[in-house]
Amino acid sequence: MKIDRLIGILTVLLQKGKVTAPYLAEKFEVSRRTISRDIDDLCRAGVPLSTISGKNGGILIAQGYAIEKTLLTQKELRQILAGLSGLDSVSSSNHYRRLMEKLSGGEEHILPVGGHIRIDLFSWYRSALAPKIELLSEAIEDRQRVKFLYCSPNGDSLRQVEPCLLVFQWASWYLWGYCLRRKDFCLF
Repeated sequence: MKIDRLIGILTVLLQKGKVTAPYLAEKFEVSRRTISRDIDDLCRAGVPLSTISGKNGGILIAQGYAIEKTLLTQKELRQILAGLSGLDSVSSSNHYRRLMEKLSGGEEHILPVGGHIRIDLFSWYRSALAPKIELLSEAIEDRQRVKFLYCSPNGDSLRQVEPCLLVFQWASWYLWGYCLRRKDFCLF
């Protein structure tokens, strides 16, 4: 839908600051002309966008621009905050708590404290698990390889992996990545 694409374009611009029309066209699988019309629509809606032509050009959003909270319903915002609270339960920092406070805009009634859904990824091994999750998250973001001792029924082995994704499944944490030893993607 067009509205989903417009919100997606706005989100990309808020995250990246400046992007090109070909980048957006490829990302949203539409033509460059469609992106141009979308940019015009966003400008007419009051979003402060500008374009720079040339080699280092692109589409920019004004610094300091923020999406109004009315873009999300309170129910949608509560669902996002419930997910963030789950991540906060395994984090060794207050990063997700601070993000939750930013998103709620200081309105305590939006925070999912007494909600009917609680996501708690807490583990008895939190003190050992949280730093590992942080380390692997950083390795994924920075596209760095990781080495670790892999214990399996066939014996222990040293593995070097290009990590792609952290997965919480079946009540446990897993790492999905490309194993240089097996020359294939594996779930560890």
